[in-house]
Amino acid sequence: MRRRTFSALALAAAALPAPFVARAAVPVPVRVTLPGSGSAGSIWRPLFAALPPEVLDGIDLQWIGGNPGQLQMQLVAGTLDVGVFGALGLAEMAARGSDIVIFGPALNNHGRWLVPASSPYQKPEDLIGKRIAALAEASETFKAARIASAVSGIDIRREMSVVFGPPTANQALFERGDVDGILTLEPSATRLIGQGAREIARVGDLWRRGTGETEVPFLVGLAAQRRWVEQNRAIATQLARAFVIVNRITREDPARVASLHGAFGIRETERKAIELLPSRLADVYGVAWNDTVFASIDRQIEVARGLGLIPALPDRPLYDRTPLTGA
Repeated sequence: MRRRTFSALALAAAALPAPFVARAAVPVPVRVTLPGSGSAGSIWRPLFAALPPEVLDGIDLQWIGGNPGQLQMQLVAGTLDVGVFGALGLAEMAARGSDIVIFGPALNNHGRWLVPASSPYQKPEDLIGKRIAALAEASETFKAARIASAVSGIDIRREMSVVFGPPTANQALFERGDVDGILTLEPSATRLIGQGAREIARVGDLWRRGTGETEVPFLVGLAAQRRWVEQNRAIATQLARAFVIVNRITREDPARVASLHGAFGIRETERKAIELLPSRLADVYGVAWNDTVFASIDRQIEVARGLGLIPALPDRPLYDRTPLTGA
């Protein structure tokens, strides 16, 4: 398995023109946010550890832990170089003077609507007037779900009774039957389905249905202070391309995703969930950075503004358009 994964990674790396960055005599330290345990990004660290050395040549990648709510403070303070942000959160921050920019893909929208196996509900519309559990109202996850539902004709906040809480608390509510449905992310959704829950919709599908877009929408990307990106252009591009490489492995060697179930916090005994991981996470990891992605981000911001989720449209794009050749 390790040999197959390394070969797949090597092939992915070979597909991107070399050199990756201008080689430095001493690798440049780049401090990148360490995704929380149990999140979709949990497998990045082990996948990066398996990369061919030349992919990160010139970069000393340092994973930095911390609360997601501390990301902006860490970036501003200079204790973190690169974080993972969504466009909706950045649009709100831009109105307060932030100048953080997204410069590469990370995760596509992987929000899922689930109900208990015995539930009579078949689609999100059936949960109007019902009680659901969701992540924090200010979270990128919930905002993205709101705009995706809005373009499909549903106002989650007004038409449903929403209980906001952390993933563990929401899961407990769902398992006890205290809510009629749950709006959650991968891999938590796969774990619940492995235990018998039923998926009635995907946030990305609602967005595509309402907008006519064909690709799974962007959720979060690699982000940094704009000045850092401009002053470290080659390194930023190199890092973004490296993320594309590790994200591609989830599609080209899906069995690798299942083998990393431990990084997701999924126990060996959760065999059904492990079996489902490759297919259910196939489109979660972003590999595109192009005009289609940029147009989708712009559309998300426009819909969010219409709903009053952000105070104003940004003065300039929240993404850096520098192409990731081969991505």
